[in-house]
Amino acid sequence: MRLDKFLKVNRIIKRRTVANELAKAGKILKNEKTLKPSYEVKPGDIISIILYNKKIIFKVTDNYKIEIINEIFNDNKD
Repeated sequence: MRLDKFLKVNRIIKRRTVANELAKAGKILKNEKTLKPSYEVKPGDIISIILYNKKIIFKVTDNYKIEIINEIFNDNKD
């Protein structure tokens, strides 16, 4: 399944176009390498997304669902 569709189906991101834009901006990573929207997601992949003020790290399960590993909130209160 394509990365942009996977993120929409699992309700991490509401719209596929937003997932496309995040991927093109380099905000979706696997092993510290940016992913393209057309990346084929595979079970066992560990993907991190920088979304607004948080970083979500999750693992893709065998049935193409997600298992959230960590959520890191970035509070920039300067």
